[in-house]
Amino acid sequence: MRTSFAELLVAEIKRMSVVHQLSPGWLLDHLSFINKINYQVHQHHESCCSKNEPITSVHLDSVSSFGSSTKFIASDSTTKPKNDDGGNCEMFIQKYIFRSELFDITKPYITSAIYKECQQNNEKEDLMNGVKKEISISTHGKKRKRSVGFNQGELDAMEYHEKIRGLILDGSSQIIQEGLKSGFLHPLSEKQDKCNELITLSFDSCNLSELCEMAKHLPSLNEMELLTLQLMENNMSVTEQDLFSRIVENNSRFTKMITLMGQKYLVPPKSSFLLSDISCMQPLLNCRKTYDVIVIDPPWQNKSVKRSNRYSYLSPLQIKQIPIPKLAAPNCLVITWVTNRQKHLRFVKEELYPSWSVEIVAEWHWLKITNSGEFVFPLDSTHKKPYEGLILGRVQEKTNLPLRNMLPIPDHKLIVSVPCALHSHKPPLAEVLKDYIKPDGDYLELFARNLQPGWTSWGNEVLKFQHVDYFIAESRSRL
Repeated sequence: MRTSFAELLVAEIKRMSVVHQLSPGWLLDHLSFINKINYQVHQHHESCCSKNEPITSVHLDSVSSFGSSTKFIASDSTTKPKNDDGGNCEMFIQKYIFRSELFDITKPYITSAIYKECQQNNEKEDLMNGVKKEISISTHGKKRKRSVGFNQGELDAMEYHEKIRGLILDGSSQIIQEGLKSGFLHPLSEKQDKCNELITLSFDSCNLSELCEMAKHLPSLNEMELLTLQLMENNMSVTEQDLFSRIVENNSRFTKMITLMGQKYLVPPKSSFLLSDISCMQPLLNCRKTYDVIVIDPPWQNKSVKRSNRYSYLSPLQIKQIPIPKLAAPNCLVITWVTNRQKHLRFVKEELYPSWSVEIVAEWHWLKITNSGEFVFPLDSTHKKPYEGLILGRVQEKTNLPLRNMLPIPDHKLIVSVPCALHSHKPPLAEVLKDYIKPDGDYLELFARNLQPGWTSWGNEVLKFQHVDYFIAESRSRL
């Protein structure tokens, strides 16, 4: 059986994400995974047009006024534009690579020494607070003492940490040592130590979540109309709401660049996406397509999110309403990213998965390290842990087919990687899952913030990390 270009492309990209595979888990190279994607855009020479725009582009301008008749245009990626003399313009291929400095995590966010100092200060403060409370109680004529302790959530978190601490410590030690031996991880040099500063990008990106909110006021399309918008060879012009009411697909071998409210985003080859929030998921269902793998990264509610107002969050009830039963194929593997709050972990295990008829098969852990192999937070930190959890389960139905050519999923595997400096940019999972999923399956990521070849991605910030300013344009080559 012949292997298609798309399958070869996806397989090659997957291979680049795993640096080492050992019995405890995997060491991943997230940056290499991104840059192995074929981020090449066809462009024509600047002299051929008034603006140096990519020829394989989609434009959605003037979207701030939804009453206008702005057009959503996918340009031909193969037809060469003509210059003023009627001849063909010269074509170039512009390659983009992801900014490597966004993975230049040379030092822990909090070092063990700083953590110990903070812990000692907190203990002294707790002791003083305890004395003050005891004095306050005694002045009211009550002869009892109140001790300063942890709340139930903190006690549950400490108990859970003790259960997995040993396997994380022992397993990561093997994986990190292998990374140091191979040279992928390297000891921190004095030069790197001095240059490790916070990376900030100055671009003013489009607020995608607000855009989704505005799109709700657009007139809805007939469900029987075209279900997807293809970014392929033929020119096409449709009304602006198509971006929000249809799945956008790039089935070509090259990257497309779309311009949305003045901001440019790269859409990798063989990828598709739906930009919407949880109230507008119907286009996914309208396609009547089911998926063999569904990865979910819910915007969990917590105190820091409430305080910072950095992104919107969903309640447990809203998360339960995600139509997984309608999106999942038989034996679908469902993977949910979970924070270290035990409340969320129990919710997934005891309420969420049972409501979707998903049976838990394993619990994995993503361990975040620096380029030199140190944990980004002290392992025993009570503030933040250097790991996050993934709960893996399979959809259970009466009509489930036997799992052929797929191994049983082992429990407590470790995924070790240097995290991206961008908040919530999760590592790729395709390669670590290859032995447990269909090789030619359909894959879906919910609450995604980036795109991957071979995957359908959905979320109200699905294009966030595809912004062109997160990439560097390399030298162009002639087509």
